Amino acid sequence: MFPPHTRILIVDDMPSLRDLLKAYLRRLSFRNISEADDGRMAYQALLAAKASGAPFELVISDWNMPNLDGLEFLKLVRSSPDWKNLPFILLTTESEKAKVIEAVMAQVSNYMVKPVEENTLKEKLTKVWEKATAR
Repeated sequence: MFPPHTRILIVDDMPSLRDLLKAYLRRLSFRNISEADDGRMAYQALLAAKASGAPFELVISDWNMPNLDGLEFLKLVRSSPDWKNLPFILLTTESEKAKVIEAVMAQVSNYMVKPVEENTLKEKLTKVWEKATAR
């Protein structure tokens, strides 16, 4: 599992889902949680955090958002050598096989189908951490 001091960026255009994820993460002892409304704002947050010397260590992003959706945001993140291995979880209502394959091809670390439950989030975080630390 990620350590409690992990810097996490939650990206979703729905404040209620961001609040729910923050509550789940806080119950799992995480305290360094930031948020963004869409992929464009999230990318700016990643750049600012990197420039400040305190980069994000995990991104949890919705797929369907205005301006820059989660998949395009993921592709943008993966195009930078600095974030090639940044743990990235996509949230989606899409369980369609073609969509999942597209996310895997874009090197998503893992994904969750909405509605998100706390136990599922904990399980995905554990799997992503194990994968990230196995490198």
